[in-house]
Amino acid sequence: MDFKGLYEKKRIMINNYLDDIIKVENAPDVIVSAMKYSLFAGGKRIRPVLSLSVCEGLGGNPERVLPLACCIELIHTYSLIHDDLPSMDNDDMRRGKPTNHKVYGEAIAVLAGDALLNYAYEFILKTISDNNFESKYTLAGQIIGKAAGSTGMIGGQVIDIQNEGKNMSLEELIHMHSKKTGALIEAACAIGGIVADKMDKLDDIKDYSHNLGIAFQIVDDILDCTGDANKLGKKTGRDEARGKSTFVKILGVNESRKLAIEYSNRALNLANMIDKTGFLGEFTEFLLNREN
Repeated sequence: MDFKGLYEKKRIMINNYLDDIIKVENAPDVIVSAMKYSLFAGGKRIRPVLSLSVCEGLGGNPERVLPLACCIELIHTYSLIHDDLPSMDNDDMRRGKPTNHKVYGEAIAVLAGDALLNYAYEFILKTISDNNFESKYTLAGQIIGKAAGSTGMIGGQVIDIQNEGKNMSLEELIHMHSKKTGALIEAACAIGGIVADKMDKLDDIKDYSHNLGIAFQIVDDILDCTGDANKLGKKTGRDEARGKSTFVKILGVNESRKLAIEYSNRALNLANMIDKTGFLGEFTEFLLNREN
């Protein structure tokens, strides 16, 4: 399998679709510019690639889930813009470029995030309508909305903020990241199965994406401690400076690596059950071994 070639093909497919749908008319030029600035800043497109790969691995047509997968990327990008704000993580760099608020100012950055979130829901509703309100698209839209909301990603972010300067237990940290990081990853995988009409596979998909999400976050924590800032495109050591609980803080680097491998291996076993082509398994290993 030409994993790199297939991955790049999916990234191009996603980027082309995002480029098509983000041509917003009758909006101030500055807000469209700010939306595009972060959306096309060079992300790996992990979440939409997962949607396409799960759908395809289960025998579905990835093009059928592409619109919803791209909506998840819009939501993910809005969350990054807001996370970088001075009132949140106060980061100056993201993916090797100045963060949105450093380029456009805080007010426009807040509104750019809001605009991406609203545009995602606008496009989710359009996708549901375009598919004649078919129940699987309605369900997929509901799953995305819940994952992004107060019981999902936002809820996890709140827990993170409330626990700055405190020592969280490992169980509390896993619970937080199952929401903050994991919820959108789980939604991305779930909609792939739903659009492929494989409702009977949703339990396996949920288990896969949960393990993948935790492994992904552990690697993130390790990279923040030991990674190369040039490769990461942002400063390292930010979590420690803000007094945040991390896997590295609780377990140390070596034990964190062991735990990441445990979660990743569980995800890998499930990936190979979901996707017989092998791409999802290779993508899981790629995320474990990434350097940025």
